Amino acid sequence: MHDRPSAAQLVAAVRDFIERVAQPELRGHSAFHARVAANALAIVERELALAAGQDAAERERLRGLLGGDGPLEAQNRALCRELRAGRIGLGTPGLLEHLRATTLAKLAVDQPGYSGYRRALERDRDR
Repeated sequence: MHDRPSAAQLVAAVRDFIERVAQPELRGHSAFHARVAANALAIVERELALAAGQDAAERERLRGLLGGDGPLEAQNRALCRELRAGRIGLGTPGLLEHLRATTLAKLAVDQPGYSGYRRALERDRDR
């Protein structure tokens, strides 16, 4: 168990400093790099907040598709082998849903402001 501040809190504090204090003072190439750094830290924050739940959901979907269990990376490699071999395809129950859910989970961390991601979430809510 770790004490406070947590990793998420530390990352948030550094991102906040870059965005509110450092970046407004910078110009040109340095300002660009500060924006990139703040964006990278925002991605880390979202990953810290979401990864455990996303990984558990992905493992469960893969367990349903592959019938086995194991580390997430190994399960994904197994899925790739099954796809390449033609033993699993878009007609396989649950595959399309798995691919869509996995893609949306990745976008939630990497690009939650992406318009296509937001439209997909709206579509899901409207169903």
